[in-house]
Amino acid sequence: MAKRFTDNDSQADQLKADLRYLSDTVEELMNATAKDASGEMRDLRARAEKRLKDTRERLEARGEKLYDDTREALASRADCCDRYVHENPWTSVGIGAGVGIVVGLLIGRR
Repeated sequence: MAKRFTDNDSQADQLKADLRYLSDTVEELMNATAKDASGEMRDLRARAEKRLKDTRERLEARGEKLYDDTREALASRADCCDRYVHENPWTSVGIGAGVGIVVGLLIGRR
């Protein structure tokens, strides 16, 4: 499960980097063509600026929703774990002791 969140994080980071690069490229293009005074170029530049602004706003909103959903999912998992430990205290102690022994043996091998 943790690997899936890590994979999603790296994919999200890559997507953000790609979108930032695309955004920067569009801005550079708009700046480079700013001196072109033709009506068609002005209209194209205005549409590109509007679409870029709209896309950024949508992506920010989706990113915030994704962050909130992920935080809620993790909190839900933590609640399940907490409930399990309270309902099965001796099993939880046994699992913790077993993990402690394995970690101790692995550390002792060094």
